[in-house]
Amino acid sequence: MKRSCISMIVLSLVGLGFLQALGTPTVYGDFGLGEPVKFGAAFAGVDNIDCLSYDGLEMYFESDRPGGQGDWDLWVLKRGSKDEDWGPPENLGSAVNSPQGDDYASISADGLTLYFTSSRPGGYGSWDIYMTTRATKSNPWGRAVNLGPTVNGAVMDSDPWISPDGLELYLKSWRSGGYGLADIWVARRTTESSPWVEPVNLGPVMNSASGEGYLSLSPDGLLLLFNDSFTEGYQRPGGYGGTDMWMARRASLSAPWQAPVNLGPKINSPSHDAYPRISPDGCTLYFWSVGSGGVLQAPIVPICDFNGDGQVDGKDVLVMAKCWGETEPLCDIGPFAWGDGVVDVQDLTVLAEYIGKEVVDPTLIAHWALDEAEGATARDSAGTNNGTVIGNPAWQPAGGRVGGALKFDGGPRFVMTKFVCDPSTGPFSAFAWVKGGAPGQVILSQGSGANWLMASTPKGALAGQGLTSSALITDGAWHRIGFVWDGSNRILYVDGVEAARDLVANLAGSTNGLYIGGARDLTPGSFWSGLIDDVRIYNRVVKQ
Repeated sequence: MKRSCISMIVLSLVGLGFLQALGTPTVYGDFGLGEPVKFGAAFAGVDNIDCLSYDGLEMYFESDRPGGQGDWDLWVLKRGSKDEDWGPPENLGSAVNSPQGDDYASISADGLTLYFTSSRPGGYGSWDIYMTTRATKSNPWGRAVNLGPTVNGAVMDSDPWISPDGLELYLKSWRSGGYGLADIWVARRTTESSPWVEPVNLGPVMNSASGEGYLSLSPDGLLLLFNDSFTEGYQRPGGYGGTDMWMARRASLSAPWQAPVNLGPKINSPSHDAYPRISPDGCTLYFWSVGSGGVLQAPIVPICDFNGDGQVDGKDVLVMAKCWGETEPLCDIGPFAWGDGVVDVQDLTVLAEYIGKEVVDPTLIAHWALDEAEGATARDSAGTNNGTVIGNPAWQPAGGRVGGALKFDGGPRFVMTKFVCDPSTGPFSAFAWVKGGAPGQVILSQGSGANWLMASTPKGALAGQGLTSSALITDGAWHRIGFVWDGSNRILYVDGVEAARDLVANLAGSTNGLYIGGARDLTPGSFWSGLIDDVRIYNRVVKQ
């Protein structure tokens, strides 16, 4: 989810070396997160959500409100159906709660076992993990019992989360053998009636010197979410301020976890953001933010505009058809937005729901439609990176490929934007419609960085940094051109067809703004002569 951006498509390698491989994970772009909003006035006093039952009818949380057993207690909100409002908070009672602290609950998939943390006496450390069971969902919870010394150690063990198959119990622990402050560990068992095996550390791929905790799994168990430390100066590198939320993926319940990625600045603020939880239907991320003073929710959005043209239509169906039966992450959007490892009928079902609808793509991080009729501003409809029009190129309100366009004449006329993103931080795509042009002229570049899209010297073809196609784009017709970096491959597209590809581990970074219609150094002869329309930048892979 980390914001990433455009790579260099240029003719020459001079002065533009690649970064060495850093071992950073590939961040797939098959789902995004929408704008977070307050969870609702009805939940005043519910500081964070511990868990929701898999049927969506119970919400467990912790509170020290009056009416409890002493300290922090576990409470539940209930409703008769997912269309009804939540009822009043109910304390789980003295069978579950104690006069000491009780919190961080996780419920099993069948709704009959609840795991939680307690500091009550009689345990094996300062805080231990307990469980309570009930015969049916309509029965009260029974007497809580300690999970015993195999799971609980002599230090603090907390934040349990049970996997959907009931065979893994994730927890936060300060026990020895970790990599920093608290680490994430997992205890396993062969069947739900078998005893737990001693927890093992998830290792340095997941854990860091910063400390990890407040974890949760997605309803299918394929995403692991957590936040880093609240302690000042102990946050993981690559965050956006105070405590941040992170996410790791795995291909199946038996597969290893990939390296975690930050959930990004739309979700992580400069302050503390924590307690990430995904709704049972996989459509909503809930979390707590100190800036909001309570619980926020953000939609989890499947990305269905595979080819990045701003529409979900038959072209996207064709893209999915070409990936049928494969493990292509872009088209793997069902049964949840992050998919299940194969492109099949579940993904087609999700795609069908969005065909013909106007959708917001959260991975579209900049979009200059160039539809203005006048003025010195080229508006960014996807963000705040409005461009400044330099040298008075001519607006063409009805002369574009998609609405209006901007006409350049080869002179020192271009559009200058603010910084959009760093090309070294992960997968991205850049596309534009163009008409006209001449060899050596540039469509899109990064100031003092590199030319991204341009016409090459021989035959007016698209050119890249050592990546050149033979596709002619200077013939006076409209062409949609684009560049994609998927974390491993650089790919050039012309009119929906792959024109060139090569293997690249990492790309050089830059934090400068963009030039539309001019080279990175604005040299004479590099300015575009012709029309440019609908420039789009995505922080994901766009597939043609």
